[in-house]
Amino acid sequence: MGVTRLKRKDRRNKTFSRLEVQFLKNATNLESGSRSAESPKSQVTLNNIVLAKAAAANN
Repeated sequence: MGVTRLKRKDRRNKTFSRLEVQFLKNATNLESGSRSAESPKSQVTLNNIVLAKAAAANN
């Protein structure tokens, strides 16, 4: 028996639902404590530092 292929609409829905679940996990999985603290070497932290410097230079 051959592998069944999803129609384009179903493939899209599958992808979107997977991405939505991933987004919701990322958005709601913040807990206070050392484990969820942002790493000082992470790109988000580095970007925030650069933005803070730029905002300070503008004022």
